[in-house]
Formats: sequence, structure tokens, C-alpha cells
Amino acid sequence: RQRRMVMVSSSSDFTRTCASEPHAARREAILKAHPEVRALMGADARGAAIGAVLVVAQLLLATWASTLPLAVYLITLYVGGATLAQALFLAVHEATHDLFFRGRTRNRLFAMLLNIPLVVPFCEPFRAYHLEHHRHQGVVGLDADLPSELEARYARGVPGKLVWLALQLVAYALRPVLTRPRVPSRVEGVHALAQGVAMILLWRADAQALCFLVWSALIAGGLHPTSGHFLAEHHAPRGATQETYSYYGPLNWLAFNVGYHNEHHDFPRVPGTRLPMVRAAAPEFYAHLRTCESWPGALIDFVIAPDRSLCDRVVR
Repeated sequence: RQRRMVMVSSSSDFTRTCASEPHAARREAILKAHPEVRALMGADARGAAIGAVLVVAQLLLATWASTLPLAVYLITLYVGGATLAQALFLAVHEATHDLFFRGRTRNRLFAMLLNIPLVVPFCEPFRAYHLEHHRHQGVVGLDADLPSELEARYARGVPGKLVWLALQLVAYALRPVLTRPRVPSRVEGVHALAQGVAMILLWRADAQALCFLVWSALIAGGLHPTSGHFLAEHHAPRGATQETYSYYGPLNWLAFNVGYHNEHHDFPRVPGTRLPMVRAAAPEFYAHLRTCESWPGALIDFVIAPDRSLCDRVVR
């Protein structure tokens, strides 16, 4: 049974609830009303083909960019490198949900391939923490997607928010390590070793290409239009009780439709290529939900609005 919503009066605190997370109940209701949605679940190898192209494109771009004049290099880094890096992050997200191939092993191995241009071997720990985020959405102490107390304390005011956004990827990577440390698995150790060897070889072959990859990843997770999805997915306006927000704009074309985030949490076994079909099949379940109109707008609003903070989340 769902219990009454309990709101926190402090403007510096999260919005708290005792209700169950909404996605399981909506999934059940949608499947009852539209059983055809079940057919959308399962792997889609077309996404894997896109992911492989992204890997090759990013490595080629990194090699070519080092020959460019500085001004052109910086534009290429921001427009090309960071955009491709964000797409690769979200390709890893697809593989985390086993949406490219049948079977977990092939998806995990493919995630390691996608991870190569992203420099840091993150795909295995991301799998563990992200699946917990789906199982325990908003649960304090279990959902590593919730910002830490340290982040919330210092990401205040325009300067603090800008610094946090610029280093958002670093915060996102370190948060679970600090708040929910876990013993690395043997697979993680092997992957870290393999990724390290690949990066050493790349450094010896073309150090400037490796630097391009590093900056691409940092910018993709920071002050870049596509990074708005990190905020837009679960950051709620002050006092709002809706926990997840979808974005239906054109940047989804660069992000495996991760903007369809209510649909993704309702049906994590539906690949990004088919998430628009979920909404089309069951529009009455999504039409009333608030949405994010713009990922870049979400970043700007977060920085300049004095009442927006990292605590704009619903927790249980």
C-alpha cells in the first residue's frame, strides 16, 4: 500500500516520501491495458552497430584532431569529441541493461569495447550501481544516483553550481565509491588491466589523441548540452512529487533516446530504439506527466535559479 506523501519544509533538504516508487505499478498497468508493449522488450542489434561506429569514429577523430589549428581543434573537441563521448556513455548504459545482444556476457564484453575511447574503465562498476538505481530508486543509502551530502553542501550559488556541473562526471564517478564502496570483482580487475594497457599503447602511439579522448569525456559529462540529461532525469522542481522526467526533444537522436526516461524506468528491458513506441502505444499513461523541455535549459535553470539545488530530488 502507498502511504501519504511527507514533505520536508527545509529548502535545503530533499523532498521525502513513504510511497513506493511509481514505475513498477505503471509498468503493470500498461501491460494490462496494452499487452502488445511486451513485444518491444528484448535486444536490438541495430544499437550495437551504432555503438561500434561510435567507437571507430571517436578514435579516428581523436587521431585527426591533433593536426588541426588550435581554434578548430577546440571546436572539434566540443562539438564532435564531447558529443560522441556522451553517445558512448549512453551506449554503455544500453549494454548495462543487456539491450544489444541476448545474454549478459556478450553485452558486458561489448560494454568494454565501448569503454575504450572513454579512457577510464568504468562500465563494470557502473553496471552494478546503475542496476541498483533501478531497483532502489530514490532510496537513501541504496541509490547511488542521489547526490551526496558533500556535493549538496558545496554546489550552491552560481559559482558552486558551475564548478559542480563542470566536474559533474568526476562527482558521478566518485560518489558511489565514497558513499557505497564495494570490493571490485575479478572481471573489473581484468577490465581495468586491459583498459590500462590499451591507454598506454595509445599514449605511446599518439599522446595528443589520448588527451583529446580525456577532454572529450570530461566535457561530455560537464558543460555540454547533452549532459543536461543527468539533471533532467530525476531533478524535480521544488516541492514536486513526480520523481522521473522525460525529454522528447531532438537531442535524443544523439543519446539512444535516454530522454524517454519515464518510459525507460517503466520498461528497462526495452532498448532505446523502441522507447518512443512505448509512449505511442500507451499515451494515456504519459500525457499527464510533467516533462523537461530542454536539456541545455535544465543546465541553465539549475545554475541561475536561486531556488534550484542538488536536493531537488524525491527520496524515500
